[in-house]
Amino acid sequence: MKVAANRLDRGFNQYRDEFEAAALEVLRSGYYILGPHVEKFEQEFAAYTGAKYAVALASGLDALWLAFKVLGIGEGDEVIVPANTYIASVMGITINGATPVFVEPDEYYNINPNKVEEKITEKTKAVLVVHLYGQSCDMNRISAICKNHSLFLVEDCAQSHGAMAGDRMTGTFGDIGCFSFYPSKNLGAFGDGGCIVTNSDIIAGDMKMYRNYGSSKRYYFDVVGANSRLDEIQAALLSVRLKHLDELNAERQKLAEKYLEGIDNDKFILPAIRSGVTTVWHQFVIRAKKRDELIEYLKEREIGSIIHYPIPPHLSKAYSNLGYKKGDFPITEEYADTVLSLPFYNGMTEEEQDYVINALNRF
Repeated sequence: MKVAANRLDRGFNQYRDEFEAAALEVLRSGYYILGPHVEKFEQEFAAYTGAKYAVALASGLDALWLAFKVLGIGEGDEVIVPANTYIASVMGITINGATPVFVEPDEYYNINPNKVEEKITEKTKAVLVVHLYGQSCDMNRISAICKNHSLFLVEDCAQSHGAMAGDRMTGTFGDIGCFSFYPSKNLGAFGDGGCIVTNSDIIAGDMKMYRNYGSSKRYYFDVVGANSRLDEIQAALLSVRLKHLDELNAERQKLAEKYLEGIDNDKFILPAIRSGVTTVWHQFVIRAKKRDELIEYLKEREIGSIIHYPIPPHLSKAYSNLGYKKGDFPITEEYADTVLSLPFYNGMTEEEQDYVINALNRF
């Protein structure tokens, strides 16, 4: 049997007729940029998350760097960020000229709130949390820290569509919640896409201006902006998937439960689940000291896997200018050396999952 690390076609086939009808409706409409489907999706997504406003953008990275732009964070400012995140989180900071200040993760792969406060300086302007792998950070504690120190709070929700901390959805705790709709996400488009949510009418208005070349009125430009517009087809397709997001996340939770119950091998560390949160399982990530051997073992059995992520940002070539070296963030580096994402996708069959579990238990 062959089991891929991910299968995006399965997610499409679950609602094929709805997706095709939505795409055809847009194609026939003759309206393809910043039209009624974008506005409709923004209203739907804001209502789903519980935020007052949603502003659709071209990508998750745009959501991040534009978030710090509209907050006025730039040269000479510092932003606290988890060390074990995907590099886009850090790029959102540095594109604006600000400096990332890295913090080690906790056992849930999220920023450790115990280590945040010690990194705050007079230059600190914001904290960026990342709800990695679909599990919420400790938002009550982090929100309190930001409030006590008068810091902006930005949430990277690229992997946490629908995840909850208590009775609130990720993305609604901070000043701005940033989402990616990359096709592999829980709420994935069929191309690139992104969004921010906020309760501030000022931030929402500024974001709409920045996404459209800095224009608040057609051909009148107030700032140097960007071309970051979600197109009508993607918005229409996202509206279809959003209708089914809760059931898609419930399916992923069942897949995760089966892995947690079925994998029985002391060579692996299974994911820990924070109490008081609802995890949406963007990835199912284990840790293995003999990861390279495990990857080859799985390849021999035609089982795919992915490392999320092999090189932490502070050790990447892109950020060599920051002057970090191996050993500066040992927990982050240990995770990078041992994490492995197992096959995990909507539409995964019981037979496929049993095959993966049996292979893992024999390793």
